[in-house]
Amino acid sequence: MTSYAWRKTIGLILVLGLAPSAHAAPSLAVVGEIDYLLTMIDHSGCEFRRNGRWYGVTMAAAHLRYKYEVLVASGRINTAEDFIEKAATQSSLSGREYEVKCKGSVTVTSNQWLREALTRYRQEGMPGAAPGIERAISSQNANRPAQF
Repeated sequence: MTSYAWRKTIGLILVLGLAPSAHAAPSLAVVGEIDYLLTMIDHSGCEFRRNGRWYGVTMAAAHLRYKYEVLVASGRINTAEDFIEKAATQSSLSGREYEVKCKGSVTVTSNQWLREALTRYRQEGMPGAAPGIERAISSQNANRPAQF
């Protein structure tokens, strides 16, 4: 092989190896489940602890939505459980678990809180907004906690 042919071959290998690969997007059903979970967070009136600091629902939902979008772009989210495990359970930087505290309830891990919400959503039927959203919206605290 000539020097030019080697350079071309190596260049092609580098381009193919570094180029982003096409990833299948999660199914519409999965996107609906994850959107439901993010909406539940945003309307829960709860507080969310990340890296030792409590944040309000708006910032918590925005932070998890950002992590979700990054993971979808890299093809790492295929199920709602993937979203919970890979985006909504712990800090990607520190590894510390996220926690949730709702008014009148004990603090639980976000993993437990989201899995219970997902189970309720699936049991109540998946089409449209499940009754849990209406309950969360109606009981939402007018004074939202600090930003996430």
